[in-house]
Amino acid sequence: MNPTPSPGISLTSANAPNVAFHIQTPKDFFTARLRPKIFISFSCNTFLYPYLSLSINICTFPLSFPAITTTIEKHPPLLCWLFLSFFLSFFLCQEKARRDFLTFLSLAITKARREKRKKKMAVNYAVQAYFTVILLYITRLMSTGKSKLLPPKLLTLDFSERIRTDTSAIESASRDYGNIVHESPVAVLYPSSVQDIVSLIKFAYNCSVPFTVSARGRSHSVFGQAMAPKGVIIDMMHLRNHREKTGVIVSKNPSLGFYADVGGEQLWIDVLKATMEHGLAPVSWTDYLYLTVGGTLSNAGISGQSFRYGPQISNVYEMDVVTGTGELVTCSAHRNSDLFYAVLGGLGQFGVITRARIAIEPAPKKVKWVRMLYSDFSAFTKDQERLISINGRKQSNALDYVEGSLLMNQGPPNNWRSSFFPSSDIPRIMSLVTQHGIIYCLEVAKYYDDTTQHSVAKELQQMYEGLSFIAGFKLEKDVSYVEFLDRVRSGELKLQSQGLWDVPHPWLNIFLPKSRISDFNSGVFQDIVLKRNITTGPVLIYPMNRNKWDDRTSAVIPDEEVFYTVGFLHSSGFDDWQRHDDQNKDLLKFCEKAGIKVTKYFPNYKTKEEWINHFGSKWTTFQENKYLFDPKMMLSPGQRIFN
Repeated sequence: MNPTPSPGISLTSANAPNVAFHIQTPKDFFTARLRPKIFISFSCNTFLYPYLSLSINICTFPLSFPAITTTIEKHPPLLCWLFLSFFLSFFLCQEKARRDFLTFLSLAITKARREKRKKKMAVNYAVQAYFTVILLYITRLMSTGKSKLLPPKLLTLDFSERIRTDTSAIESASRDYGNIVHESPVAVLYPSSVQDIVSLIKFAYNCSVPFTVSARGRSHSVFGQAMAPKGVIIDMMHLRNHREKTGVIVSKNPSLGFYADVGGEQLWIDVLKATMEHGLAPVSWTDYLYLTVGGTLSNAGISGQSFRYGPQISNVYEMDVVTGTGELVTCSAHRNSDLFYAVLGGLGQFGVITRARIAIEPAPKKVKWVRMLYSDFSAFTKDQERLISINGRKQSNALDYVEGSLLMNQGPPNNWRSSFFPSSDIPRIMSLVTQHGIIYCLEVAKYYDDTTQHSVAKELQQMYEGLSFIAGFKLEKDVSYVEFLDRVRSGELKLQSQGLWDVPHPWLNIFLPKSRISDFNSGVFQDIVLKRNITTGPVLIYPMNRNKWDDRTSAVIPDEEVFYTVGFLHSSGFDDWQRHDDQNKDLLKFCEKAGIKVTKYFPNYKTKEEWINHFGSKWTTFQENKYLFDPKMMLSPGQRIFN
């Protein structure tokens, strides 16, 4: 029997054959608990040849990442030696060898840390520091040097006829709904199948110098989050044209009940129309339905239904995702769960959603739609919080929708989001606004059908008796379920006809804790907003329940059980959007100075430190998921998290 080699690491370079490094581990490398029983010899020659030969010999038992990591933890210098040896020979190798090794090393370290955490093994802080240094170094190396021009071979592949580089395609993919950031890709893929997406990402991953890729639906981002500067945009809307009949498929399962398998490129209005043909519908929506399923699930998908039914990411059973390695993976809470929860609210960092299995239920026919006005902010928020406390899915007296908004002098009571108030009531409403500066509008909805019409009226009447709105300022409407859900569309079409839709939208959407909402009102609404007097678009404010969110997803929300979302939905001219953005920055500075912890929804930051602060305790998992599912940092570079 051959003697077992001593553990160590050797590196040699084909570019400099006379240069070699060998690190001999200490004599006490092994403890009695880890007495060697299996000799492991791992060679990277296959995928590094001919640029670099690397062999790692480790004697350990059992054969697993935790065992190796535990051994290293007893001798932290070993990892440091490995890193230094690699560093010395790293730049003697050609680019492809370096990138392949970086990918291997980052995945190995990430998997070791993840397995260790899952088994709840103690973590040595010194080793954690070494891991962090190496991972940050790898991230910096792998996120630089992205190609400014696409490899010529890309235009010779099977799907190349669906790649466009003409001026029209590039300009269209260079802007988003925000109309503030403009960054150009070098090409746009118009896929005819999911396989086109798989092929593109797999090709990018295997390139010696990978290029970035970003999926684009309606591009409803505000600061370029859906862009891929010098990379390739995947136009998901084109895939929608090829899956008209199979984009939404309704089924029933004994354990799940009714569900809909929906293409990630489908719009929520498509989902509504297709499911309503079966008398069914999803329960959680966004206010605006002309957004893609993949787009909203990559953020969270919120609206006035979220307090009761949770965000859209809480109503997904399963997904198909194309990861950053070009692998098409089916994932759920029980299958590839790490990827499932990473992608939900993951800002497009871990893969492209090509299918989602959405929960659906029997759809109502009608909606009782009510708005009530308040001059007192405390009464307004107290009533909102009381209403969302009744939130059980089976509670018949629970509302189905609760939102709030601000009415101010700069904007009419009816705006592009809906034309609710009758023209005859507008003069007296504006009189209230003039008197108080700001009027707070509480908006609720209760679904019903023919059999529940009378009971709903009685339940609403009982609800009104406990609320503190201004007497005489409660207005009701009865509309169809579809009309209520699609209430924003008419305003959009009107603005489009006036040339006012494709303008800058310096929006700000934030979450903040219930305990500080009064301070926010005093310092922001009643001070900054009123004094500036420039806010013309809708301003939303409404509470949600934390227990309706799944904390395993990548989405970040405040820690308190009840928290508020506030949205400043500004529209501006091309020459004055900056003043709205300045107001957004000033109110964030106020919150920071006042100690109000704000969490951005649709976040955009410029530094790594800001992203780490945004994700908080979720950052480590988020970063590890990136190494696992997009190790070459190719996906969604417009978010500016790892690029």
